[in-house]
Amino acid sequence: MGDKETMQIGRQFMQGRAFYEMMSQSDQAKGLPNPPLGNEITGEITELPSFETVVTQPDYTTLLDTRRSERVYNDVPMSQEQLAFMLWSIQGVQMYRAANRIAVLRPVPSGGARHAFELYAAVRSVQGLRPGLYRYAPLQNVGEKRVSLEFIKPLEDHAASITAMLSGQSFAAKAAVVLFLSCVPYRCEWRYASASHRLMLMDAGHVGQNAMLSATALGLGSCCFAAFDQDVCDQTIGLDGTNEFTLYAVSVGECPKVS
Repeated sequence: MGDKETMQIGRQFMQGRAFYEMMSQSDQAKGLPNPPLGNEITGEITELPSFETVVTQPDYTTLLDTRRSERVYNDVPMSQEQLAFMLWSIQGVQMYRAANRIAVLRPVPSGGARHAFELYAAVRSVQGLRPGLYRYAPLQNVGEKRVSLEFIKPLEDHAASITAMLSGQSFAAKAAVVLFLSCVPYRCEWRYASASHRLMLMDAGHVGQNAMLSATALGLGSCCFAAFDQDVCDQTIGLDGTNEFTLYAVSVGECPKVS
């Protein structure tokens, strides 16, 4: 298959012309049960402190004007409050959408409120928090501005792990935290069948923008990554690569001030 044919397939995928026809073939339309809204907790839980007073730049126009991809980080730890705000603003659960709890509302939009993602944090330097890999567990605090982290495992060599996961982009290993967004595709496939994959990519973009604006609101820098090693990321985080796989990454940390 040549480049032109491959590009045409990509364009047709983006167009989604048969969206409602594909939706009618979904497992939801067939009456199958709703998949879980979050992964099961199996590890130790850490509660982070309140983040309600941590934002330093509340002016929205300034946020838009100053948000940039930052690739140089100071060796300064984030506070637990800053990490909590970052996680909540990306994937916090504000409320269940309906009494039957088949969907949730979060600070980011999602097609059909499906939110087919999990959020992991590779912590290098956060005050009072041991380094390692964590998963944000937002269903622990529905409707609350509190954050619960599930400890997954230590990263034996943080710099080497992050550099390998991000295809050699070693600058990210100096960030205080690198966030990895994974996709659990069936959460969206259940409702939208083969139309879901286009939606999930749109939703990932919403997540990335919230992440960067939130970092800016905290006086921090961030950088989003589309280039990462799929296998290394999935293996390091502990994902099976089929029912859950890495989709996006964002580095976050304090950056040198530009005068």
